[in-house]
Amino acid sequence: MTVLVDADTKVVVQGITGHQGTVHARGMREFGTKVVAGVTPGKGGGNVDGVPVFDAVRDAVAATGANAACLFVPAPYAKDGLLEAVDAGVKLCVLVTEHIPFHDMLVMYHYARSKGVRIIGPNCPGVASPGKAKVGIIPNVVFRPGRVGVVSRSGTLTYEIVNGIKEHGLGQSTCIGLGGDPVVGTSFVDALPLFERDPETDLLVLVGEIGGTAEEEAAEMIRTQFSKPVVAYIAGRSAPPGKRMGHAGAIISRGRGTAASKVEALERAGARVARFPYEVSEIVAELAAKAGRR
Repeated sequence: MTVLVDADTKVVVQGITGHQGTVHARGMREFGTKVVAGVTPGKGGGNVDGVPVFDAVRDAVAATGANAACLFVPAPYAKDGLLEAVDAGVKLCVLVTEHIPFHDMLVMYHYARSKGVRIIGPNCPGVASPGKAKVGIIPNVVFRPGRVGVVSRSGTLTYEIVNGIKEHGLGQSTCIGLGGDPVVGTSFVDALPLFERDPETDLLVLVGEIGGTAEEEAAEMIRTQFSKPVVAYIAGRSAPPGKRMGHAGAIISRGRGTAASKVEALERAGARVARFPYEVSEIVAELAAKAGRR
């Protein structure tokens, strides 16, 4: 069993003929992912590095059996691209694009849910299971197959922490980058049950940040419904209230969403909370050694 992606995942890359689409489609293939098609309206019939390009997602799905989409579509057109993928029968959509309008994402979220489609993102690095598949932009070099799950709101912190786990001689089962916007397709509470059910995950790393209440909600689920050890890190401890820190969703508003409240909730739920990113992998290694998983 894996979380979201596996060796049977077949990816269509929307926007494959653009620079980012081309580069990251190549990276996904180097990771071992089956990138079976690309879509750019008006460029159907061509190919990118041997991957056939279609004018529409429905044509790509019909010809290749693609069951996942990775979108490198500019923000003004991302809603149309996502709805097209959903209507074509794709079941997993990784939305890398940032700066998508808030109301567009609300439409996308509810439409995808009504059709049984999972969105990862927007403004996210994607999802990867080392040795199986990757859909998104997470660097290949930070991964090693293992039994540590990672779920994160931050892209670059994900890379740093995943690499730290590898440098301690451990590896990852699945890594999910949720994205840093106020509305995302998959939240911590959506992801936690996936890792709880995954027999290949022994321990979970949760990387949060200021803004919103997603971490507090996750803490409640960890306390009542999650049986595996959790190591957490919360970014933005020194951020002043009302100041956005990087992500659109990383802002303390009306006293809610502070780093302190999130740390307190996670510790109360039994998670080990690191003070600095480098401490995460140290705590993971400590727990793995105690469990005899090194």
